[in-house]
Amino acid sequence: MFDTISLDRRLHLALEAMDLQRATAVQEQVLPRALAGADLKVSAETGSGKTLAYLIPAVQRLLEGGARRNAGTLVLVLVPTRELARQVLRECRRLIDKSPLEAAALTGGADFKYQKSVLRKNPELLVATPGRLLEHCEKGSADLASLEVLVLDEADRMLDMGFREDVLKIGGYCAPERQTLLLSATLRVKGMSDLTSTLLRDPEAIAIGEVRQAHGNIHHQRILADGVEHKNKLLLALLEDARGRRSLVFANKRSTVDRLTGLLGHHGIRCDSLHGEMSTEERKRVVAAFREGKIDVLCASDLAARGLDVPDIDTVINYDLPHSGDDYLHRSGRTARAGASGTAISLVDAGQWNLMASIQRYLKTEFEARALPGLKAKYSGPKKIKGSGKAAGSKKKKPSGAKAKQRARDTKNKGKPKRKDSAESATRTPVNDGTGPLMKKRRS
Repeated sequence: MFDTISLDRRLHLALEAMDLQRATAVQEQVLPRALAGADLKVSAETGSGKTLAYLIPAVQRLLEGGARRNAGTLVLVLVPTRELARQVLRECRRLIDKSPLEAAALTGGADFKYQKSVLRKNPELLVATPGRLLEHCEKGSADLASLEVLVLDEADRMLDMGFREDVLKIGGYCAPERQTLLLSATLRVKGMSDLTSTLLRDPEAIAIGEVRQAHGNIHHQRILADGVEHKNKLLLALLEDARGRRSLVFANKRSTVDRLTGLLGHHGIRCDSLHGEMSTEERKRVVAAFREGKIDVLCASDLAARGLDVPDIDTVINYDLPHSGDDYLHRSGRTARAGASGTAISLVDAGQWNLMASIQRYLKTEFEARALPGLKAKYSGPKKIKGSGKAAGSKKKKPSGAKAKQRARDTKNKGKPKRKDSAESATRTPVNDGTGPLMKKRRS
């Protein structure tokens, strides 16, 4: 498809150098409409090639428009995480490699003064996280007045992370006649309609595949576990079988991520951890080591579920199940990128059965049951299952001949003399000893 689209020669040369064989489904749908200048809202599964789908039209627009070196930022890509910003910047620089265009990234955790010096060089393409970019806008170091293309990548994640107000404020600094592209794995998120109605003009909607659908190239499996110690043994056995291949292990807590990294390292597995408490430089070092093959296993929190684009990840292991079907989609989507195949394995104990059932129901799929030789769990699943797949609770029956439950207040005065009935005392004629108030006689 890239050969059939009218693109600048320098862009064609860059695409040839990237050795792209064919366009993905989302690229086939987005490219013609984006090149025509339409505002778009696009939903497609993770790993489907969305990044190039919006970068190619944006770069083509700049190359067509000629040199505008001092016009400020002309293309802005907003992303939720630093990892995704670095990934997008890398792809962007590959696309503009044969042209005089410049690209830069602004993320939190980096030196603010250095970023100001980068902005003074007027890079035409800017990739940024909302919080840090808004700081530059408010302090006057970022110039978006001539912006031609605004891209909101992983828009649902930005809303989940509380960036809605920041994104809307940034939109106010942008040129009103710009083209806006909004891309996400799902568009059905609270606040999304408000975002699109405010920032986009008569957008065309593009949906590739069903939104709530497990990735077709991923083999989804579940292994039952009896608890933490059993999960540790299962994890070690799985990674021993996968030695030499890239694997990604997800846990819900940062403390668990660090614990698993120590456990795997103790058993001679080349691994490292990735989570939100690490500095920007530490995270860059770890991702680079994983990409370059210096480590085989990356233990991560959900921070890595978005924006981590490392080729040839063979297996994703959920040591802890994610909290929702959407989170599961993003985790498992780190494998089977760009048409490849992969495996997603979830370790499920008794306390997580219902969560697994909810995820399966949400994604309209069923995980294949699997057991490892010598490590089969004693837990075999709930005895009774509802139609939803969740465990059916059993109601306790009262044994025949059981005594009625007595209240403590009925037994605490046992053996003490009983008071006269209050109803009886109420009907009695009160005695006036001369000190009380006069009382009316009752009529007979």
